Amino acid sequence: GAYQPFFRGHAHHDAKRREPWMFGDDTMARLRRAAMARYALLPFWYTVFWQAGVTGMPVMRTMWMQYPDDPSLFSIDDQYLIGSDLLVKPVTSPGATASEVLFPLSDIWYDVDTMQRIEISGNTNSAASMIVDSDIDKIPVYQRGGSIIPRKLRLRRSSRLMVNDPYTLYVALDNNMMAEGSLYMDDETTFDHQKLGDYGIAKFSSDWSSASVAMSNSVDIGSDEAVHAKRIDNRIVERIIFMGVSNEPRGIELIFPGKPNASMEFQYDPFSKILVIRKPGVSALENWSMKLVH
Repeated sequence: GAYQPFFRGHAHHDAKRREPWMFGDDTMARLRRAAMARYALLPFWYTVFWQAGVTGMPVMRTMWMQYPDDPSLFSIDDQYLIGSDLLVKPVTSPGATASEVLFPLSDIWYDVDTMQRIEISGNTNSAASMIVDSDIDKIPVYQRGGSIIPRKLRLRRSSRLMVNDPYTLYVALDNNMMAEGSLYMDDETTFDHQKLGDYGIAKFSSDWSSASVAMSNSVDIGSDEAVHAKRIDNRIVERIIFMGVSNEPRGIELIFPGKPNASMEFQYDPFSKILVIRKPGVSALENWSMKLVH
């Protein structure tokens, strides 16, 4: 349920109570982790629902819908995609410790827990299966290489308290060392996004190849009357995590239009191939870029 559009425990008033704490400490801890993963992804869910309203593409998609040229995916009904960027394999059998996942090889995939690339080979025009660990503490979920997914990682009591929390961007580089993604933002309460055009859309892109751009952001604001969409202090990016970085850059420079370039601090792990920029000092509602220095 944590990786489906509707996430709610449901029961009849005459049924046994079903609150998470009714099933013991071990189960409560697992339910808490699933709920935390769900809430962290709310900016992503919000964006995918906006995309569904604009394009008509479903929030939860069958594999063939995203990969219509691969006949091997036409009959797959035990795994699915959230938008185009998260592949989910539900574990529905009691006592299961492993699951078979079918990965479309036209893209590469990263485990969302370890942030490591799934090493699997085959024809890029087909899909290949892999047996993955899926015990009671593991939900197999994978981010598509070439995507950028926003999360909010502060632990709160409700989504209402998360509105002004900062974002963490998860950048999964593809084989060409590129990625892109969007983040839709409005006040999350009113219909001002329709009435006044009070919304903002951040368009993130990353190109570690010839362009040497670690990350850039281009913002579209709904209208000149927008209010919430111009409050840049409420849409801060506090962390950017890059997956699949093969070599450590000599430096990264932050570029704001009309301002001098600023050197940025980052941490790089050559074994995991993960690079992290903490507190970059940027807003999702501002135009900026981060240039790689080789």
